[in-house]
Amino acid sequence: MAIARSLLATARRTATRATWQQPLFASTARRIRQFSSQTFTTTVDGKEGTEAYRLRFKDASGAEISPWHDVPLFTKESGVLNCLIEIPKNTKPKMEVAIKEKSNPIAQDLKKGKLRDYHGPIFWNYGMLPQTWEDPNVVDPETKCAGDNDPVDVVEIGSAALAQGTIEPVKVLGILAMIDDGELDWKVIAIRTADPLAAELNDIADVDAKCPGVISGIREWFRWYKTPDGKPLNAFGFEERALDKKHAMEVVAETHAAWKNLVEGKTDKGKLWLK
Repeated sequence: MAIARSLLATARRTATRATWQQPLFASTARRIRQFSSQTFTTTVDGKEGTEAYRLRFKDASGAEISPWHDVPLFTKESGVLNCLIEIPKNTKPKMEVAIKEKSNPIAQDLKKGKLRDYHGPIFWNYGMLPQTWEDPNVVDPETKCAGDNDPVDVVEIGSAALAQGTIEPVKVLGILAMIDDGELDWKVIAIRTADPLAAELNDIADVDAKCPGVISGIREWFRWYKTPDGKPLNAFGFEERALDKKHAMEVVAETHAAWKNLVEGKTDKGKLWLK
């Protein structure tokens, strides 16, 4: 426990300080966003901090879109993907794209009928890769675990706190194979292309060199974060190593193909909402 606390403290110190020039949640405004030459807006239903809260996405015509299915995964630049921010850094509410709801708005997760919060703030921006899916019917040959039935998660390590609902192009740097309750839950490590440090980070070794403590901090945060609820420690495959960019992009390709099979009806959707 003492070692984990030390690593988390190091991560918090080494994570670059957040800038707070924009609101982190969408409780005010109708916000205009741009990605891949397309403009969209976000609008709010319900009050923040309640079960009714939803952050919805609309295209230029005003039609509601799904941030999971309609936002493109790939950009025109190799190794750069679109990332949707669900949880701004240094915040605690556990927000996520509601994959079982119509149009997949962002909502606060519920646990046993109560709104879910982390027990302490997450030190990085946290989100997901659109048009990806970790197939629970497919067992990874290395970890021997099946996918967790969610889009692929992203830990964005840049300096700015990015508002909930932001879609940013990010450079993929590496990936951790987290195992949560027997399910494989990949965590892509990335940095937004607009970050001042982005030009110096091109692969996972650069993160170790330029941002010492960040990789171990991410791993330990996700290892311990459920233990206050009485849950066991999460584990990590591949001898707990953060895998390189090449491996991360292979996972992206596999989970994008799984998402395609899902939306094309080649895989049972279960309770997931598809277009």
